[in-house]
Parts: sequence; C-alpha cells; structure tokens
Amino acid sequence: MTTVPDRVLVSDGGLASELEARGHDLSDPLWSARLLLDAPGEIQAVHAAYFRAGATIATTASYQASFDGFAARGIDRAGAEVLLRRSVELAQAARDEFDDGRTRWVAASIGPYGAALADGSEYRGRYGLSVAELKSWHLPRLEVLAASGADVLALETIPDIDEAEALAGLLDGSGVCAWLSYSIDGLRTRAGQPLAEAFAVAAEVPEILAVGVNCCAPGDVAAAVALAREVTGKPVIAYPNSGESWDAGERCWTGVAAYSPEQALEWIGGGAAVVGGCCRVGPAEIERLAAIVSKR
Repeated sequence: MTTVPDRVLVSDGGLASELEARGHDLSDPLWSARLLLDAPGEIQAVHAAYFRAGATIATTASYQASFDGFAARGIDRAGAEVLLRRSVELAQAARDEFDDGRTRWVAASIGPYGAALADGSEYRGRYGLSVAELKSWHLPRLEVLAASGADVLALETIPDIDEAEALAGLLDGSGVCAWLSYSIDGLRTRAGQPLAEAFAVAAEVPEILAVGVNCCAPGDVAAAVALAREVTGKPVIAYPNSGESWDAGERCWTGVAAYSPEQALEWIGGGAAVVGGCCRVGPAEIERLAAIVSKR
C-alpha cells in the first residue's frame, strides 16, 4: 500500500518554454543557458513568475550548460564557472523577491550528457561512453553546482542506467543532496532499460533524497510513481512535459498537449511528494496545479 504524503511540494514548469513564450530564440546549442550570458534578468523573471504562480521549487537554467558548450562559445573554464553559479544566483534572487513567509527552494539542474550534445540524445541515451567516462564528464559541473549554495541538485531527464550509476557514484558518500529523475517511455528508461532497475540505482545512496520521472508523457507518470515508491521507499518526484514530443531534426515540438494539473491527484495518491511540470508546461498550469494541491 502506498502512503499518500502529508505535505506535497509544487515545482516549477518549463523554464525554456516560458522564455520562448516571452520572445527569446533558444535555437542554440546552449538552449536556455545562452541567456545566462545575454539576458540573465529574463531568467530571473521567469523564476519569479513560477514562484508567483505557486511553485515552491525553482530549477535553474543550468540543464544544458556545460564546460564543453561554453568553450565552444569562447568562454574559458573560469568564465563557465561564473555562469554556472549565476544560474543559481538568479533563482535565489527571484526567491528573494518574495517576503510572505513561505519556504522556497532552489534546485540546481544537472541535465544528462546528451543534453550538452544538443541533438536530442537525452531522449535516447546509450551514448557509447562508459560509467567511468560519464563520471569524469559530469564531475566538474557537479562540483561547481554543489558548492553554489543551491538547496538541492536536480539530476534530471536521465535516459540511461549507466548515466544514473555515474551520477549516483559521484554523490555516494559526498553529503551533497540531490534528486534523480528519469525520462521514460512507459515503464522503461528512454534507453529501453526496465524502470525498476533504474530506480534501484538510487535506493542505497542516502544523498539521493527523492527519485522519479520528468520530461515524459503525463500518461506514463502514475505507474512510474508507484514503482519508484515500491523500489526505493523514498519520496517521489514527478514533473512530466506537456505530452508533446521533441523533434531534434526539425528542432520543434510535435503532437498534442495532454498535461492536466488534475492528473497530479493520481500521482499524489500513488505517493508523489513533489509534482510539477517540464517542457511546454507554463505558469498558468503551475498556478492551477498549486491550487489543486493546496485544496487536497
């Protein structure tokens, strides 16, 4: 029997989607991280919009930020570290705009290796890299964000057990708090591995405080939430996208939106302790979601 959490937190929605809705062209390998350079105030404004809508967790603009990606733009290592820290500072500044006594958190986003490739690989996994190679690639960014003052690391949109093992291995014994969420297709990772095996990666790592799914179809969430709770016994986080699919070749979203904030009641009933949205889910949906959660 799954225990329904007494307190449910609401995370934000899609940062890049809302930046695009405000007129920003993110057709760049750095995606939303480009605006850490060009328009940091806009990132802060979007974080504030989600807090205003009722979210209590802001996820930073570091998802697609990487030392490799910044180097391709002529930014050296020191400059890249400044930008990674800036992603956290902007979310913190947005939080500081509110003085209503509510507790709000900043989650430093650590996206998968495939996100830095900017070719849709984060929806496939199986990069051809070993766990050791993935550890080596993730470590420098993880170290910077772990020391940035964020409340938690968001290891998100992970498509592959190998990458999850790499990240869990870096965290194990570190004392750095994180959540781990997979991008899935049904009850398998995007790379095709059984989701039960994927969740088991986090079960014995105390630094991973919560597990779950994100940037997946809303219809896949309920079963995944129940499985995550069963396998790990940890709090579960769920923040799917709109239900549309990303076409990496055409660089556009296709399909029909299927996200409904009312679906979150089923996720919570299955044990989700944090609910929200990902790509193509905006402040209006998060406002409705926050209202639903507050009335349950």
